[in-house]
Amino acid sequence: MTRALVVRRLAFVPIVAWAGLAAGCTARVSTEETGAPPSPVVEHEGDGDEIHVGHPEQFPLVTADAHDAAPELSVTGVVGPDVSRAVPVVSLTSGRVIDLRARLGDRVRKGQLLLRLQSADVAAGLSDYRKAVADRTLVLSQLDRASALYERGAIAKKDEEVAEIAAAKARVDVETAAERLRVLGVDPDGAPTAVVDIVAPVAGIITEQNVTNAAGVKSLDNAPNLFTISDLSRVWIVCDVYENDLAAVRVGDSADIRLTAYPDRALKGRISNIGAILDPSLRTAKVRIDVANPGRLRIGMFVTATFHGSVTQTRAVVPASAVLHLHDRDWVYVPLADGGFERREVVGGPMVGNALQELHSGVRPGERLVANALVFQNRVEQ
Repeated sequence: MTRALVVRRLAFVPIVAWAGLAAGCTARVSTEETGAPPSPVVEHEGDGDEIHVGHPEQFPLVTADAHDAAPELSVTGVVGPDVSRAVPVVSLTSGRVIDLRARLGDRVRKGQLLLRLQSADVAAGLSDYRKAVADRTLVLSQLDRASALYERGAIAKKDEEVAEIAAAKARVDVETAAERLRVLGVDPDGAPTAVVDIVAPVAGIITEQNVTNAAGVKSLDNAPNLFTISDLSRVWIVCDVYENDLAAVRVGDSADIRLTAYPDRALKGRISNIGAILDPSLRTAKVRIDVANPGRLRIGMFVTATFHGSVTQTRAVVPASAVLHLHDRDWVYVPLADGGFERREVVGGPMVGNALQELHSGVRPGERLVANALVFQNRVEQ
């Protein structure tokens, strides 16, 4: 009985071996019939940046082209008024507003009435002016009498000279009182009253208002501007540029401005100033761009500014499919002389044309690299 069991075991071994051999032949025939490429054999060496695969010829290669481009830097900014085109509206006298004709945001013309002010200072100035005019009239009549008496020998020459000096002083008093009224905004030659008209000194848009109807207005030395009128035909865009990027901006460089409100419309500007002081907490400098306002720019709008350097640089340009974005970093695969591939980190730039990407560093023009980095990475991870 033992012998019979041994015979059966020996007979079973050839059968199993034959089955395995048949299965291998079947798998080989299936692969040859379907025409599918053989699975790559992946070997990682060193720190993982060098990869060896079986049949590397199945991964097409491309050549990095050269592209001349000016350096670019994109930052955010805020639209603000050009302070050199902003004019304050002030009152040289104190008083109370009795008629307010303008509001914040209004567009005004030069000479347009903004408000009317009733002023005690003007009333006092009018009183002094009228007294000076009355005194001048009296002194001039006295001078006429003194001249007539001197011609008849009734008075001495010195008495006539005293009358002439008094008349001259009276004229000075009148001129001084009249000039004081003009400074306060009142025309003494017209029909002067204690009501002062405040008019717009320039044309523009009211960008600041610090007065309301029936409000009290203090004197010039301790009161804010009643209004601020700004000419918004040109505006400033103030951007924050980090310390590490300051080398990429220079005064006079051009900038493309895109509005958050109108992303499909671009404006042109030029850098007019770079701040000399850094923000100690953000480590940024204020960069000012002077832009012509076509009418769409409003104070406080957010924009994106792209600075273009004046000196062009030669950069590598590759198909966008050749760049793999992984873990917030960009990579490409470069073939090696021994048939392997090197995974190399690059710094990606903007898109150029259709499906082409500019590389700032990592690849030089003329170098070869894998055309489709994502397909290569997927094959490696299988």
